[in-house]
Amino acid sequence: MNVTDQLRTRTFSWEDPAVPAASALKVPGIEYIRGIIDGTFAAPPIARLLEFTIVEAEPGRAVFAMQPAEWMYNPIGAVHGGIAATILDSCMGCAVHTTLDAGVGYTTTDLQVRYLRAMSDATGRVLAEGRVVHSGGRTATAEGRVFAEADDTLIAHGSTGCVILR
Repeated sequence: MNVTDQLRTRTFSWEDPAVPAASALKVPGIEYIRGIIDGTFAAPPIARLLEFTIVEAEPGRAVFAMQPAEWMYNPIGAVHGGIAATILDSCMGCAVHTTLDAGVGYTTTDLQVRYLRAMSDATGRVLAEGRVVHSGGRTATAEGRVFAEADDTLIAHGSTGCVILR
């Protein structure tokens, strides 16, 4: 059997990221993140690509949801670790974003991830919760965890540092 006989195809669409990015600086961070949840602002292209959504946001906290899928698999038949790292980076960064005033941005300076167990399409929906540990004038830190929604089984956890852009 030829490899191309087993080929699957996946496509996705996204909005121009410049439009919501410009809007992000005009409103407080919590308002922007909640605006993504309610559809006021478009989700970023990475969220469309990986099919994750923000499902909760409050000051200092953001929760994302994602359904692991076969197309995320690595060569050994499990969801690639970069998927967990990406959703952790996203939920922790958005948790930081919820604490920022209008006109203030951030970017990740470092990311630490600990993997505890593999994900597969059989894992079911997973949640990624980010919580701010420190929010200062120049830096912020957050911690996060990825866990199975059905039974709270911890899949990975991590921490991040962010520089605050004024």
